[in-house]
Amino acid sequence: MPQIDDKLAPIYEEVVRRNAGEPEFHQAVREVLESLGRVVAKRPDYLEDALIERICEPERQIIFRVPWTDDKGRVQINRGFRVQFSSAMGPYKGGLRFHPSVNVGIIKFLGFEQIFKNALTGLPIGGGKGGSDFDPKGRSDGEIMRFCQSFMTELYRHLGEYTDVPAGDIGVGAREIGYLFGQYKRLTNRYEAGVLTGKGLFYGGSLARKEATGYGNTYFTQAMLKTGGTDFDGKTVVVSGSGNVAIYTIEKVQEFGGRVVACSDSSGYIVDEAGIDLDLVKEIKEVRRGRISQYVRMKGEGNGVYFVKSGEGSIWDVACEVAMPSATQNELTGKDAKKLVANGVTAVGEGANMPCTPEAIRTFQQAGVKFGPGKAANAGGVATSALEMQQNASRDRWSFEKTESRLATIMRDIHDSCYSTAEEFGAPGDYVIGANIAGFIRVAEPMRAFGVI
Repeated sequence: MPQIDDKLAPIYEEVVRRNAGEPEFHQAVREVLESLGRVVAKRPDYLEDALIERICEPERQIIFRVPWTDDKGRVQINRGFRVQFSSAMGPYKGGLRFHPSVNVGIIKFLGFEQIFKNALTGLPIGGGKGGSDFDPKGRSDGEIMRFCQSFMTELYRHLGEYTDVPAGDIGVGAREIGYLFGQYKRLTNRYEAGVLTGKGLFYGGSLARKEATGYGNTYFTQAMLKTGGTDFDGKTVVVSGSGNVAIYTIEKVQEFGGRVVACSDSSGYIVDEAGIDLDLVKEIKEVRRGRISQYVRMKGEGNGVYFVKSGEGSIWDVACEVAMPSATQNELTGKDAKKLVANGVTAVGEGANMPCTPEAIRTFQQAGVKFGPGKAANAGGVATSALEMQQNASRDRWSFEKTESRLATIMRDIHDSCYSTAEEFGAPGDYVIGANIAGFIRVAEPMRAFGVI
């Protein structure tokens, strides 16, 4: 396991002590601190004024009760969260996640990652994250509306286009954003379009926003491949997940000439050796809101098309040259990584937040696999959210082509920044170190300029 520099080890120990029972947050902090030893060796002034300690401590943590009534008239109680982690570079920015697994540790890990991800975009946005342990799966539109209205009734007082700008995440799509924005507008009596991103196109949303995270990861991974003199064309690719990020990763990979042969959801994974039929996946997930197993029933089993139930195998057993984990945190283990390496994987681009375990990352790096960490590779979503904020502020709407062009430029710039920073700090080709250091420096400089606040 990589070691934390002796000067930084007490900081990590204090984070663990003060945030007991939050392993995902510990993991996220540790990964960053493992990279920063190279920075403080060159710039010991970054240890002054508890600068690193302050980055690891959220500026504000909000936990609240969310009462709502289901379709049978029964009162349900969920817990809501918003962690406003860092406003050094701009208003807090980060998604809302509605999923039973959500707790304060998950939200803090996501918010901490968001600080550096947002800094890497070069846009003026800080880091935050929020959500609830509410499960939208199987709920009616009326139940989801009532939950979202109750959630926003508390959260709205902490938001504002110059204060905190949430977006969507797992379990929060265009439907949920619509209900949330409607309640915010009702409570504030203001049409403040810039307070939420990921909105519908008819009320301030941006073209290319739903595609942005998947497209962005593909642009970043394409740039990684090009450093080795190759690209996606003709390569076999596996993309985990089948939600928004996965669907638009598949779309852009196919546009670049790659052949995506597998995708998944919580019920299991499908394989189509001829290449995933993306129109069918969109029909199942975006229209029917169904399970990925329906793909096999609708297309017909055989001829290289099959489904494997969750628990009976891993999607990472499927041989590929490029792996793009796009579902959830810690989904790709060290065991999975060894299987992928044995099967000839050459590049991994993280479409989700922290989907690879530390053991998996070490396995890839030791094997010489190009590895794009989520805080860099999946920054396309928040980058396009910031572009949506620009459009809202100027009462403008850009074309799909203009927005995607800006996204492509941002993702290539993020890649180049990570690549050059890794070289500058003596770790050529290590995108983890490059992303962590580049993001840290961009946040640390304004923090120091503001004084001890």
